[in-house]
Amino acid sequence: MRLVIAALLSVATAALASAPKSPDVATEYLTATMDDPIARLQKRLASGDVKLRYEPQGGYLKSLLRELNILSTSQMLVFSKTSLQFDLIAPETPRALYFNESCWVGFVQGGRVLELMAQDPVYGAVFYTLAQSPNQLKFTRQTYECLQCHQSPLTQGVPGHVMRSLYVRADGRPDLSAGSKVTTDESPFEERWGGWYVTGTHGKQRHLGNEIARGGDGQARLDTEAGANITDLHAKFDTTAYLTPNSDIVALLVAEHQGHLQNLLTRASYLVRDSLSDEEQLNTALKETGRRESTTRRIHSACEPLVKGLFYSGEAPLKAKVTGTTPFARQFPLQGPLDSNGRSLRDLDLKTRLARYPLSWTIYSPSFDALPKEARDYLARRLGEVLSGKDTTPEFAHLTADDRKNIREILAATKPGLTIQ
Repeated sequence: MRLVIAALLSVATAALASAPKSPDVATEYLTATMDDPIARLQKRLASGDVKLRYEPQGGYLKSLLRELNILSTSQMLVFSKTSLQFDLIAPETPRALYFNESCWVGFVQGGRVLELMAQDPVYGAVFYTLAQSPNQLKFTRQTYECLQCHQSPLTQGVPGHVMRSLYVRADGRPDLSAGSKVTTDESPFEERWGGWYVTGTHGKQRHLGNEIARGGDGQARLDTEAGANITDLHAKFDTTAYLTPNSDIVALLVAEHQGHLQNLLTRASYLVRDSLSDEEQLNTALKETGRRESTTRRIHSACEPLVKGLFYSGEAPLKAKVTGTTPFARQFPLQGPLDSNGRSLRDLDLKTRLARYPLSWTIYSPSFDALPKEARDYLARRLGEVLSGKDTTPEFAHLTADDRKNIREILAATKPGLTIQ
């Protein structure tokens, strides 16, 4: 596989024709049979095992969320014109996003389609639309248009997740000359959520959400005081058109971390497969066998950012308690898995950091399990070094002795297939 998929960024078929042939992500991503939640749901719909219900308000939205086991309380509202249906999005008609660990659903008022992003364990984010019509029930895969943003430097070069903080005008158009930020759990709080609605309290911390940008091009400014600690959005727009009147701050925090880690998982998968493929070709050409030192270095380089991400090494600390406006913060940990003491890597702190036990729940994901053995072996060794305290580098200094002990115990109980070295 090749990390650089420049051919996917062009709608020209000729670009694909000129790309390397085997193995090559540009070809494989477009032609492979995907194993993501939407691809599996499509098969069940085709067989008649499942039916989705169309409703006058929301179309297939409620039924689809139920089938995908996505909480309505995960709703996040974004009012920037940054999706396929940008013409329908504005501060008074924001796009609603709902998510779980493997799938995102986007709803736009009056939209022609529902927008979907599903996580394939090997290939990363895969994009679909579902027509909002009672006479048509079929998911259509989208590639080029979505990948212009979702497979780019914004996603570390792999098909992945993007959450951006922008300065957005009253018509929903972002003022790109004023700058933008990709938002992850490493982003400073004060740089987050421009162009998003945010409901919840967060003390004296300030963010860029809830407000319209004002000022000339390149000079856009937001009133961060007016946008702070908002728990009711009814004054901003008609909230009755949505499943909930909220855009929960806790859901936003969870989504940012999860999307960042899923991109790191996909990146590690692509890079390690690249290195193994290159080694195989070189050994064949030279009539040699065995692991090359250069391959080992490439595997380590591909996986070490993932190790740091799993342990929240670059996480921006919270400077005040964060409280959402929905039950999401209570519901999310119950998705488990839980150990015999009821502990989960999904347990949230929300006082000084996102997670109570700072090892990412994405370690349970199919994407983690689908990593090449060489990557999983490296990660198991590094997990052991960090959790034992053998690794004393600054990146892991935030982990206390209790953190390490609790994480080891939770992992032993909830992911028995992972042997920490």
